[in-house]
Amino acid sequence: MTSFKFVIADKGKCYQIEKSQNECEAIIGLKIGSKFDGSIIGLNGYKLEIRGGTDKDGFPMRPDIEGIRKKRILIAKSIGFRGKKKIKKKSVKIKGFRKRKTVRGNTIGRHIVQINCKIVKYGEKPIEDILKKQ
Repeated sequence: MTSFKFVIADKGKCYQIEKSQNECEAIIGLKIGSKFDGSIIGLNGYKLEIRGGTDKDGFPMRPDIEGIRKKRILIAKSIGFRGKKKIKKKSVKIKGFRKRKTVRGNTIGRHIVQINCKIVKYGEKPIEDILKKQ
């Protein structure tokens, strides 16, 4: 059974929650930038925003590509590419360097493994207390 790994960012700290895809049916079909209720993953009272993610092969999601498909695009330094090249075992920045890379679309499907989230609205209990009980 495949599962989602939720990486939740909170003011410089990150927390990881793992849930099966069957428990999180409501998240499938949401896009980057969408907000969802935290009770889906066990964080009652919290509201989370999807910021990105990766698929089972490690390809990052990009907000500017529609759908759930993989696509090879020519990109400069941005999401999915750092804009550096190794020259004599050193990583060097090259101005204007572009590369064709494979990336994933902005919609969550069954192929996504990691979902990066940000807390938008806090619940009554601190997130540390909720995660210790699980």
